[in-house]
Amino acid sequence: MSEQLLLQGQLLGIEEFLLTPSGISDTDGEDLLPGRSMWVALLCEVLPRALLAELGLPRIMLGSSGGGQFLLLLPETARAAAESVLESAAAQIATLGSSSLRLIWSGTENLGDWTVVRKRLNDELRRKKDAPLAAGVQGVFEAFDAAAPKPGAEFTAHLGANIRQASSVGWSPESPARILIGEGKHNWKLTPNLSLEGITLARHAAPSDEGSGPADLATLAARAQGRQIWGVLRGDVDSFGIRLRRVASIEEHVQISVLYKQFLENELEVLCSLPEFWRKVTILHSGGDDFAVFGAWDALVALAREMQRLFSRFTEENLKDFPGAEGKTITMALAVAPEVNASLSSVYSAAGADLERAKTTGRDCCYLLGRTLEWKRLSDAADLKDTLLRMAAQFRSSKQFLFELRGLYGKPGSQKIWRFQRRLSAILSGSRDREVQKMRARLVNEIIGRYKTEVNLRPASLVALEWARLASEI
Repeated sequence: MSEQLLLQGQLLGIEEFLLTPSGISDTDGEDLLPGRSMWVALLCEVLPRALLAELGLPRIMLGSSGGGQFLLLLPETARAAAESVLESAAAQIATLGSSSLRLIWSGTENLGDWTVVRKRLNDELRRKKDAPLAAGVQGVFEAFDAAAPKPGAEFTAHLGANIRQASSVGWSPESPARILIGEGKHNWKLTPNLSLEGITLARHAAPSDEGSGPADLATLAARAQGRQIWGVLRGDVDSFGIRLRRVASIEEHVQISVLYKQFLENELEVLCSLPEFWRKVTILHSGGDDFAVFGAWDALVALAREMQRLFSRFTEENLKDFPGAEGKTITMALAVAPEVNASLSSVYSAAGADLERAKTTGRDCCYLLGRTLEWKRLSDAADLKDTLLRMAAQFRSSKQFLFELRGLYGKPGSQKIWRFQRRLSAILSGSRDREVQKMRARLVNEIIGRYKTEVNLRPASLVALEWARLASEI
C-alpha cells in the first residue's frame, strides 16, 4: 500500500478582498460584495472536490471543506499532479482576487500522532504565509497575469446574480479559480443538507417586491418596523481554532469541522426562510465558524438572539464530551447603516470592527447599538425595551419621553433626574392601573437608579433605550 498524503489548503486575505474597491465605481464595488462573498465561500468547496475528480479519487477522501480551508487525504503518488492543479488555481485566484486573495497549501505524510502531523502541516503553512512566493507558483502566476482577464464587475456580479437560484456549480481545468453555473468538466449539486455528492451552501435572499430577484437595500430598510433602516449582522464562534487544536485525532478534527459547518449553514438557511425573516434578510456567507447576514435592522436583532439560542443548544448536545469552553460560545455584532444609501461594504466593515471590539471585551456576547452585552443581558435589554415602549404610550409624545430619558446619560447631576421624576409622577398620578405603576417602579429602578440621585449606567439600559427609540420611529 502506498503512503498517504494529507493535503491542507487555506485562503488568505479574505476580508481585504471582500472590501477592496473594484476600481470602476463605488456603486459597482458595493454590488460586488455579495458575489465576492459567494465566490470565496465556494472556492474551498469546489477546489478540493475538483482536485479529487481530476485525480480520479473518491469523494470520501475529502476530510473537511469550507470556511476558507480544506483538508484532503491523497495517495503520495498523486502529490505532483495535485500541486500542479493547485498552482494553476492559486495563480488565477491571485489575479481574480486583485492580489488580495491567496491560496496556500501544505502536505505531509499521514504518519505518527495527529498532533505531530498537524504541527508539520501548520509549520509549512506558516512558512508560506511569511514568504508569498515560496509556494513555487511565480512562473505560473506570470503566465496567468498576462493571459487571464483582469477582475471586473462581470465575474462576481454574474455569480452573485445567479448562484442563489442555481441547482449546480461546475469547474474546468482551463479556469481553475472560476465557479461555473450549471456547466464545466465536473459538476456538483447545491443541496440544502450535507451530502457526499453535493455541496451545502447557505444562500437565502429576501425577494424583491416584484419577486424577480433579491431585494435591494432600500427595500429591506422599508420592511423594518420603526425606523426604516438596514444593517449587517456578523457572528463568529469563540476560540474555534483552540477547539480544533485540542482534538486528539484526524477523525475528531473532521468530525468537529463538519459539525460546525453543518450547523451554521443549515440553521441559518432554515431560520432565514421562516415567515418573520424571509422577506427581511439576505445571507452574505456562512463559513466553518462564522457568518454574515444583512437586512432590516429589527429582523437582524431577532435573528441574532435565535442563532445564539440554537448554538447554545447545539453545543450542549454535541460537545458535552469535549472539556473546556472553547468553541462552545458565539459572539456577534450588529452594525446599523447610518443612512439608507450607505454602502453595503462600509457597514459590513463596521460590523467586523464591532465584532473584534466585542471579542476583546470577552466571549459569548453581542455588540448592539453601541454597547457590548452578554447574551443574558441582551434578554434583560429586550424586556426593558418593551417596558419603555409601553411607558412611552402613556405620554403625549413618545419621542419626547425617550429623548428626555436619553438626555439623563452622560450628564451627571441630580436636577435633571428630579425634574424627569416629577414629570413622570405628574403624568401617571391619575392612573390607578397597578400594571402601569409597576412599570413606573421598574423604570425608575432600571433606568434612573434606586437612589434617584445617580443615573444607572448599565449597558443593557442604554441598549434598551436606543432599541426603543429605533422601534418607535416612523
